Amino acid sequence: MRASIFLTLATSALAIAAPVYAGETTPVSVAATEVVSPDLAAAVSDPGRDEADVALDESRSPAEVLAFMGLETGDAVLDIFAGGGYYSEILGRAVGPDGKVLAVNPPQFVSSEQSKKKWASVTARQPNVTMVPSQLPDYKPPANSVDFAMLHLIYHDFYWQSEKFKVDQMDPAAILANIYAGMKPGGVVAVIDHVGSPGDTRTVVDKTHRIDPATARADFIKAGFVLDGESGMFANPDDDLEKNVFDPAVRGITSRFIMRFRKPN
Repeated sequence: MRASIFLTLATSALAIAAPVYAGETTPVSVAATEVVSPDLAAAVSDPGRDEADVALDESRSPAEVLAFMGLETGDAVLDIFAGGGYYSEILGRAVGPDGKVLAVNPPQFVSSEQSKKKWASVTARQPNVTMVPSQLPDYKPPANSVDFAMLHLIYHDFYWQSEKFKVDQMDPAAILANIYAGMKPGGVVAVIDHVGSPGDTRTVVDKTHRIDPATARADFIKAGFVLDGESGMFANPDDDLEKNVFDPAVRGITSRFIMRFRKPN
């Protein structure tokens, strides 16, 4: 069973993150349990990674993010709406051969030949990564099976619908209930998303692909998770929250919130 991990993260992982987290909140609980921290720098610097993914590292700081979140070697990981596998590959390398990564993607987003080729290359390099085509509301991980779940720039999509992209309206509470059931006690859910303005959430998401951090925080707490930490690593006071995240003026430099949730023991 995964204990609350944040006092006992190995010093190597903390050294990666320490200069950045002046705004980190105090963990809710601490247990003196030995953990094994992965070599996150090595996971990111793997020379076989796709060049387009490597180009995103500077703006995404994956080693620092995963150090803050407390990823451990051997973790069973769920990468939700994993896209092209940017984080799936890093996670697979980081958790090592005793860990595994299930990457869930709506089938319509991974049906092209380009996507199939990309995923074939990811899973060839990291055989402990498996891509699972599934609509998000339909995916139910086995109960108490997941140590670590990653939601990178996708929680707002739980409120999104699109006829063009064949995305039906979803119930965020129902999806979070499935995730909660699948997490092991003490399991961590990492949430990073674009900061949005307050207001009607579906309207804000439809216009900007952003979400109010207060909405995400409240949703996860209502689902039963405990907020275990926050970081201002990606805060950008100059970001225009009314601009769509794909607008060239803000793409890649949006203000993003980072929250670490935990399923209570």
